[in-house]
Amino acid sequence: MSTAHAINQSKAVVHRWSQTLIPTTREAPSDAVMPSHIFMTRAGYIRPVGSGIYNYLPLAWRSLQKISAIIREELDAAGASEMLMPALMPIELYENTKRDQDYGDLLFQLQDRHGRKTALGPTHEEVITDLMCGCLTSYKQFPLNLYQIQTKFRDEARPRAGLLRCREFIMKDAYSFHLELEGEAGLNATYDKMYQAYTNIFTRCGLDFSPVEAEAGPIGGSASHEFMVNCVNGEDTILVCPVSGYAANVEKAEIGERPYDWDQSPTTEVTKHHTPNMPGIDLVAEHLGTNAAGMLKTLVMRTVETEPKWVLAVLRGDHEGNEAKVRDAIGTTVAMADEKEAIAAGFAIGYVSPMMLNKLDLKMVIDPDALNSQSWATGADEKDHHITGFNWSRDLPSAKDKAIVADIRNAEAGDPSPRATGATLEAKRGIEVGHIFKLGTKYSEAMGLTVLNKDQKNQPAIMGCYGIGVSRTLASCIESSHDDNGIIMPAAIAPYHVHIITIKPNEDGVLEHAFEIANELAASGLDVLVDDRNERPGPKFKDADLIGLPLRIIVSSKTIEANQVEFKKRTDEGKAQMVARAEIIKTCLESI
Repeated sequence: MSTAHAINQSKAVVHRWSQTLIPTTREAPSDAVMPSHIFMTRAGYIRPVGSGIYNYLPLAWRSLQKISAIIREELDAAGASEMLMPALMPIELYENTKRDQDYGDLLFQLQDRHGRKTALGPTHEEVITDLMCGCLTSYKQFPLNLYQIQTKFRDEARPRAGLLRCREFIMKDAYSFHLELEGEAGLNATYDKMYQAYTNIFTRCGLDFSPVEAEAGPIGGSASHEFMVNCVNGEDTILVCPVSGYAANVEKAEIGERPYDWDQSPTTEVTKHHTPNMPGIDLVAEHLGTNAAGMLKTLVMRTVETEPKWVLAVLRGDHEGNEAKVRDAIGTTVAMADEKEAIAAGFAIGYVSPMMLNKLDLKMVIDPDALNSQSWATGADEKDHHITGFNWSRDLPSAKDKAIVADIRNAEAGDPSPRATGATLEAKRGIEVGHIFKLGTKYSEAMGLTVLNKDQKNQPAIMGCYGIGVSRTLASCIESSHDDNGIIMPAAIAPYHVHIITIKPNEDGVLEHAFEIANELAASGLDVLVDDRNERPGPKFKDADLIGLPLRIIVSSKTIEANQVEFKKRTDEGKAQMVARAEIIKTCLESI
């Protein structure tokens, strides 16, 4: 982190501990498990108001403002303009996109005194698209990229981990508009600029992060990247190829080529088994004398079309199916089938076998790993019954011609890399702090956003979407940067750069000397917190470790007499070093 970036703020400040609110505590919250939640509460950065709702106290708010300032600088440089949209949005905006159904219970909904239904915005795709319907009329207005930093709301069922998963949070969201994919005004050019802006933002924030390929999720769209803070306590799994550098989240990660053989010779006869009251594949497998890897899992899906079709996705029992990969394999969107509809169609849900291919008009997709055994256990297409001894070549030879073989499961550590022959994927943990999408025309077509192109023909606008969790970025930083004593804040987003601790501040000259140094530091662009409390040194030092400011200066009557100060970085172990009074400003600037 360069000094220029670390101190590139507006006017630097000097604040007294006694005149701000920093309610440190030695006890962790009873419901706190994640380090960021524990330390942000103990260090007086946040306090809960309700489940998943927090007060941002002065330390947290100063850091959030610094993160926001970095975001604004980089997005403005990338050609985006800031605006502000309302947190409240009429539910009618969701009529055409149906995202109220996609979000389901995550969407906060309320009704005003006139009976009108309103939602608290989780994101603002509908609001911005509706706005553009009245503002964009000509190809000459493109490209356009607008962003806001706004409070968002999601009705999480189980808010947890402090600011990492809460019901009210601060987010930056940006939306770009285009009439083409390529060229200077195209979506791809803006997407690349935003990708670079995000890289700059998280680098300047002092985060160890990885950009990874990702699925779009409920927002929709095509190409998508997440920016993940690398952290052993991360809630998301990232799969990486150590040879090629390929990285993706579990939902998106591809798997390299896996050989398979349709013509496995059967080794045993098919035998039916009664398997009542056995929830879960492991119990069934144990009863059948095998394990989950020796069973076939047959998922019943349905295409999302005017005339839906049944789809069977067959994979090994110890693997997790991936709807997006099934979609890519058959070329149309799919969803898990409604259980009642599937049963009415003849599926014994929970006991379905691949042999339904011969009984119904359906599509089948098989994962390669589900073809590499001579004998499988699977459902018997009859409630409370399974079979053992199933063999593809003997019992379902038609599948070789009718079925598609494709990667349709979530990748795992140890799977073949899709980018380097002979390499295998490795798992890392991370926390998502940013996500960028190529939305395409999903929202413009749904909401009627058409613009006259160069040929004077109406064309749906092409959109991009770019989000950063601002409050989540702060929590992720602390989650990945702390020790047993407290927070270790990067200089660029620390509430203050320098923490001056006074020993016996009531002694003659101690406070005056501390503020003299503080004012010189502020004149050099560094924010300073002066601990002017009349407390014992021990508690002050513990509080200093807890709140985690980058640099620490200790001023006492002894240091004044020696014309020195004690200086220590938060990352240093052991005792502070003595620095000449005349050198302390230079030392601080060189240490940021």
